[in-house]
Amino acid sequence: MPDRLVLLGSKGGPALRPGGPWPSSSLLQIGGRSIVVDCGLGVTRGLVDAGISLKSLDLIFITHLHSDHVLELGPLIHTAWTAGLATPVGVFGPPGTGHYWRRFCQAMEFDIEIRIVDEGRPDIRDLVSIGEFGEGQVVAQGGLTVSALRVEHPPVTDCFALRFEHGGKSVVFSGDTAFFPPLADFARGADILVHEAMVEEGIERLVARTGNGARLREHLLASHSFAEEAGSIASDAGVKRLVLNHLIPADDSLIGEADWTAAVRKTWNGDLTIARDGLVVGLSSTKAAAGEETV
Repeated sequence: MPDRLVLLGSKGGPALRPGGPWPSSSLLQIGGRSIVVDCGLGVTRGLVDAGISLKSLDLIFITHLHSDHVLELGPLIHTAWTAGLATPVGVFGPPGTGHYWRRFCQAMEFDIEIRIVDEGRPDIRDLVSIGEFGEGQVVAQGGLTVSALRVEHPPVTDCFALRFEHGGKSVVFSGDTAFFPPLADFARGADILVHEAMVEEGIERLVARTGNGARLREHLLASHSFAEEAGSIASDAGVKRLVLNHLIPADDSLIGEADWTAAVRKTWNGDLTIARDGLVVGLSSTKAAAGEETV
């Protein structure tokens, strides 16, 4: 299994619009592990489209509990279970992740109980282990290490950047964050930095379409990063490739890849990927497949 990053859902925010991309989720395959990072709406379909057998679900990480990052966590695991999942799944997330999972199982109790009896399935509640984390090392197993850094995403306190390392390769996810200079040290020398991004010219149109104008604008400006700021973090960190993801807005017909590129090139001159749903970024030195970019 080649090491790769698959951007399953590339938009910031939970709203869906006709023809638009899906909210936040990614697949990181590294060191023989298949790791899901965030579970926004559409993650299950995205994994299937990426060629992943749901019954091989292994590790899941949640950066924070906003709905565009956690809404489909329970449905992903449940769908994998109905597809034949019978091996343990480790779920790691901020405080409150366990509460979400327990309540999901309560909501689905009728279906879970009847499938155990009628179809002979293992108890899904026994397959899933929940690990709630703060800053520092989260996982160290089989050569894989995962560490977390608390970032600035008010009013959410427990929002984390994540760094995955295995065999000398490293991938960092910024999580949702305002411009946060300490992230550069956390991402130092990474092969890939996946960083959220906004373009300023799209904010007013997004606010007008979504409603709740003044409050939504206030949240976006206080809690998220402009593309230029993501580029500054990547430059200071000396990463090999910057991937702009969790794009705000990602479904504005007047904003295209050239606009994202122009914004980030003010501060970043290195290898660059602008996310779109299903895009693959390779982590190996072998030739990239069609539609794939290689680090």
